[in-house]
Parts: sequence; structure tokens; C-alpha cells
Amino acid sequence: MPLPILICDDSALARKQMARTLPKDWDVDITYATNGLEGIEAIRAGKGEVVFLDLNMPVMDGYQVLEAIQKEDLPALVIVVSGDIQIKAHERVKSLGALDFIQKPVSADSISHILQEYGILELAQGAEQTRSPMIKVDLRDACQEVANVAMGRAADLLSKLLNVFVKLPIPNVNVLEVSELTMTLKATEEQSTISALCQGFIGAGVAGEALLLFHDSSFQDMAKLMKLENPEDEQTELEVMIDTANVLIGAFLNGISEQLHMKFSQSHPVVLGRHCSVNNLISENSDKWNRTLAMEINYRIEDHDIQCDLLLLFTEDSLPTLNYKLGYLLD
Repeated sequence: MPLPILICDDSALARKQMARTLPKDWDVDITYATNGLEGIEAIRAGKGEVVFLDLNMPVMDGYQVLEAIQKEDLPALVIVVSGDIQIKAHERVKSLGALDFIQKPVSADSISHILQEYGILELAQGAEQTRSPMIKVDLRDACQEVANVAMGRAADLLSKLLNVFVKLPIPNVNVLEVSELTMTLKATEEQSTISALCQGFIGAGVAGEALLLFHDSSFQDMAKLMKLENPEDEQTELEVMIDTANVLIGAFLNGISEQLHMKFSQSHPVVLGRHCSVNNLISENSDKWNRTLAMEINYRIEDHDIQCDLLLLFTEDSLPTLNYKLGYLLD
């Protein structure tokens, strides 16, 4: 009898990558879930004796799924597969009953190793996989999953430097006109003021700018975490912005370059505005951008009043190269 396998991830690309890394000689029946609630319902229906679970998902996230499995004592062996590679994320999923953690993007070797380690590999050996449904992946979904993995790399570096837990969202990815940029900043409150800097980047056929939008209410907490003196000083605020940008932008671009097998060069950061509104910031710099692919990440630090938005704006001329590179992930 085939072993019921559940792959629970909001990204079609991630589900496809996960399915094709499973052992070819496994006799399994694969079910897919696009959010945590669908995942729990599948487990309750007996379709997930072994579960590969993402953390950042809509409706119910992976942590909530693990809590529900514990509360209801559901028969599921859960392996978390996530781009959030923070040590504290590992610790939390283990405390909630997950067997182990694999970082994205997954590989056949990493999956095989962990299945052998926990004796799961032998549960379904000896036959071919039950043919799983064809998964259709569009380029926006692929781009969002690439951003998700890169976001986790940046959060991990920030969490290690500051000894904090960074709360991660689902990345927001869209191709849009510059007039629509403010609409993408969903987490930025209209009444809040921000300070911002930008940093250009360029690779083979790809160029753009990274914007770090730092909420003014976050400066003092961030300065204290960085152990900087005079947290209310304007020079300290500038230092906080530049140091945060170096960490988040650098790590995020590295995460993208690793997945797409390309290198980026970065320019020096430039301050765009201090203590202004998002609308004013975008309108005053609108001549810099036209039609663009925008990746938006809203970083929050747990137990601190700290929030900053990272926005990567790729030039319209970059889209053909990005489509070509992402195409390899879709094959």
C-alpha cells in the first residue's frame, strides 16, 4: 500500500522541487496543500503520514500546523522545509514536534539523508512512485520563491548579529509601474514616517536598486541592539540605517545570486530621505524607476518595536534575463 505523503507549501515551485527530490523507488501517494489549513485537513483525512511542511504560508503558517498536530495528536511525521534558516526557527519547530529541518532549496541528497536518518526511507521502498498531479508554475510564483529563500538568508544573518528572532512574511512580488509602488508597501502605515536609502546593483543582464525603508519609530531600539551610543543622535540613525542595509541587502542579493547562478556588484548606499512619508519618498524619486519587477519584504524583530521594509526594484530591461534564469527552475 502506498505511503501517504503530504507536501504543504504555498509556492508551486517549492512543491514541484520537493516532489522531484523524493526517492524514485518509493511507493508513495503524494498530496499537495497550498496553505496550513489545507495541510491539516489532509492530515486528518489520513493523507499525510509523512509531511514536508513550509513555515511561511497564508491562512495557517507552519508553526500553527505543528501546534494543531500536537493538540490533536495527529499521526504525522513532520519534516520542516523552509527558507527561514534562523537557529531560533529550528529550535521552535523541534519544540513543536517536528522531526527535523531542511533548508530551501532542497536537494535529493539532503532528502535521502534525512529519510535514512529517521528510518523513513524503508517505509515505502520497492515500487515506483504513484504519479503525482502535474504542477503548473508561473514565473511570478518562481520569483516569489526565490525571494522567499533570499529573505531567509538575510534574516538569519541579522538574527545572528543581534541575537534576535526575525519574523518573516510572505514576500510580495509584482511587475508594476512606478505609480503603483506605494500600493505594494502594504505593511507601511500611512501615518508613520520613514527614513530610506537605496543601493544600486548590477549583474550580467540584470540591474536595479534596493531600497531600505526604515520606520522612524525603530531607530532607538535598533541602536540599542547594535550597542551604539547616543541612540537619539542623527549620526547614530544614519549608522543604523547603513549597517542594517549592508546586512539585509547584501545577504538578500547573495541569496538570489546563489539560486540563479549569477553575481551582483553593489554601489555605495545613498540616502533618499529622512523622516518623510512613503508617498513623498516615491514621488520625489519617481524619475529613477519606470516599469519594474518589485520584491517587497517586511522585516519585523520579535519583542522589539523594529520594522523595516526591503524593496528590490529590477529594471524593465532585466526581465528577459530573469525570465531566462527562472526558466531553469521551472524545468
